[in-house]
Amino acid sequence: MIQCKRVYEPIAASDGQRVLVDRLWPRGCRKDNLALAAWLREVAPSNSLRQQFCHDPALFDEFRLLYRAELAAHPEHWQGLLALAEQGTLTLLFAARETQQNNAQVLAEFLEEELERRGEPSSPVCYQGLVD
Repeated sequence: MIQCKRVYEPIAASDGQRVLVDRLWPRGCRKDNLALAAWLREVAPSNSLRQQFCHDPALFDEFRLLYRAELAAHPEHWQGLLALAEQGTLTLLFAARETQQNNAQVLAEFLEEELERRGEPSSPVCYQGLVD
């Protein structure tokens, strides 16, 4: 399971592996208080895309498309997150005030789709050798 959570919310046992997915360190947070498995700056939107979007809800659909393109171009940045999600709960941490229109939500959608794509093969050719 993949979930998203503001970095300023309290740590919960249900968080599982907590990964910060912002390019910049969140304001007012001490590194030793976040209980992170990792801080993956490189999986966050590029600086130019982040600045272009600037948390404007009117630009979110365009941001989503451009960010997904960045993710697709660099699987090495997010493949490790799939392994964490397969092991249990993965919580993507973000600092934005907007809880629905942010990079963590787009990343979570992207990762969920990748997990579905990695599922069991479904074409007859893929079953070759698996059935009698």
